[in-house]
Amino acid sequence: MAVPQRHHMVEEAITIQDGQTALDGTLTVSSGVDGIVVFAHGSGSGRFSPRNRSVAQHLQQGGIATLLIDLLMKDEENDRRNVFDIDLLADRVLMASGWLREDTRTRQLPLGYFGASTGAAAALQAAARASFRPAAAGVPLRRA
Repeated sequence: MAVPQRHHMVEEAITIQDGQTALDGTLTVSSGVDGIVVFAHGSGSGRFSPRNRSVAQHLQQGGIATLLIDLLMKDEENDRRNVFDIDLLADRVLMASGWLREDTRTRQLPLGYFGASTGAAAALQAAARASFRPAAAGVPLRRA
């Protein structure tokens, strides 16, 4: 069994802006990582979700950078229709991907998506629509 590499990850609060849209997130990255995973949160979850932060921490311990991002702005969260608008959520995942592909720390890294619930649908749709080939798109499996 391979021993996980230890990386000195740096966590940074970021805001991704595009026109009137501003998405808050947490980028955790270090030099020498093997890739980056964007978390597509679902059903009203956000970047502070304990479950997603736990998954992100395991990825980071394995040498994968992470971006946990709120796909909806504060004023959009109040309209429950937005939580289930897969097209909108996928657009936001692609917006975050574009930002990562321009950032000097992450632009050369293979990029993957992780999502659960409506976030899984958004991640899969974003992977299908991306102008580049994502390295992976994953959804967690539940035990029966």
